[in-house]
Formats: sequence, structure tokens, C-alpha cells
Amino acid sequence: MTRGARFKVALIGASGLLGRAVANELAAATQWQVVRTAFRHGDVNTVTLDIRDEGAVRAFISEQVPDAIVVAAAERRPDVCENDPALARALNVDALRFIASAAKDIGSWVLSISTDYVFDGTRPPYRPDDAPNPLNAYGRSKLDGEQALLRSGAQACVLRLPLLYGPVIDWGESAVTSLTPAIVESARGETPAMMDAWATRYPTFTPDVAVVIRQLLMRHEIGESVNGVTHWSGDEPMTKFDIAQTIARVLNIDARITAQHKPVDATPRPRNCHLASDVLEDLKIGQRTPFEAAIRAVMQNWPRPTTSL
Repeated sequence: MTRGARFKVALIGASGLLGRAVANELAAATQWQVVRTAFRHGDVNTVTLDIRDEGAVRAFISEQVPDAIVVAAAERRPDVCENDPALARALNVDALRFIASAAKDIGSWVLSISTDYVFDGTRPPYRPDDAPNPLNAYGRSKLDGEQALLRSGAQACVLRLPLLYGPVIDWGESAVTSLTPAIVESARGETPAMMDAWATRYPTFTPDVAVVIRQLLMRHEIGESVNGVTHWSGDEPMTKFDIAQTIARVLNIDARITAQHKPVDATPRPRNCHLASDVLEDLKIGQRTPFEAAIRAVMQNWPRPTTSL
């Protein structure tokens, strides 16, 4: 970065669940120049960009010349990836290769978001150097994307994250908030909500992740970049059954929730992919909001999201 120049960040995927949290954090806590992109929701403050279009990606990065690029755009729905592996590869692998190549050309650092689903969930907790073994197309595509980035020669960091939740514009944006309609309906009728009590997840609040990303960017700005693979995770083990009970308590409704103790998803999912976060913790990076406090803040907007209850 030129002496005296303003640090510039390209935030790719700024309209999504995590991207919005990162955009808000950087606007509130830094004086950086942040250029945001979105696939469909471009506006006067956001560049419309289809990351599947290599020419458009290269043009955007060469025109903007950011010091750092945060890639929060992806296809993250396991069932969609399983049914449309070509789409998963286009968004999670090929697009990252385009971004990495263009970033290498200008010397930009890339921070890309990956997932705990690169692991099979049989031997937690997982450290960054543990061998991946994804069980589904989503995990495989994200692992392939990691490898495409790290083998590109660009300065890069892969930040693996678990189940995310945060302020939503639609209940379906997160597998946490997507449980809400069934929870509410169970309190209205006679049919209980069946909730998975088999898989253990570590729900992680997007505003907390945004702080982690800001801190990683700050280290890059001062020449102390974290490169390679690293992990961040919430620290409360919860099944969807546990999550649903907490949501019902926060909403103060008498929900009827039944535990499902065997996996029922059509797409295979790992049982417990707890990510060890000690590498970032040792660098004094991180923030964790207790789940009940965070989901209470999210639910204060209930039923504002567009999915009707």
C-alpha cells in the first residue's frame, strides 16, 4: 500500500447474511475505503458483480486495486449443492480461482470464507491442519475452493466457520432462524415440530465473525497477515433441538418440540465438526456473544423478515 494511501477493501458478497454484518462492522469501526459487491442487490453503494463471470471479476479487481479482498459470496446450501454440483463448483471453486488469479496480479491479499463441512464430523475438535474428509457436495466444493485459492500463489487466508446466524431479512437465510416458523406453528396447533437432536452444531453470530474479519484485515494492513487456513467458531455445542428450545424461550411461546435422534436429511451431514479456534485466540483475535443473548437480539425483529409466520 502506498504510504499515506487509504486502506481499501473489496467485500464480495456484501448483501448476504455474513456480508451485511462485515459491511456494518467495517463502516462502524474503521476509516477504510470499502467497495461492496452483490449479485442481484446492487445499489448506489454496491457494485453488481456475477463472480461466475471471469472477465467481470478481473475487470472489477483491476479497476478497484484493493489492498484486500474478502470473499463472502458462495453457494452454502448443502441440498442445493447436492442437487446442482455444477452451480456449487461455479460459485465455490471456479469463482475463487478467478478472484485469486486477479488478486495475485495486483498483489492483493484474499480472505475467503469456508466451512466446517470440509470435515466428516467423527473426530472433533478439528484444527486447521487436520485432514479434511467432506461427506457432501457442499463440503467438497468448499474444500476444492480452498485448494484453488491456496495453490494460486496469491497471498491468502481461508477462514473456516460453522453454522452462522445473525440479523436476517428472511428466516431462511440461516439454518438457525429457519426453524422459527415451525416452532411458532407448533405452539398454534397440535402437530409438534420435529427437530434434529443427533448432530451437534456450534452456532456462530455473524457480527462476531465480522469482528474477527476486521481484526484479520487490521493485521494485514500493518504487515502481519495471517495466511493459510484458520478457524473461528462459537463455543456452545447445540443440536437443532437445543436451538429450537432456546428460540421458543426467547419468543416466550409454548412450543411443542420433539427430538429426532437419527439423521433424516437427504443430504449427508457430519455429526460434530467442532472447529478449534485457538490459533486466532492466541493472536487475541475474536469475539463471542452468548447464543441466547444473540438470538434474542435477532428475534427482536420478529416477525419482520419477509417469510410469513
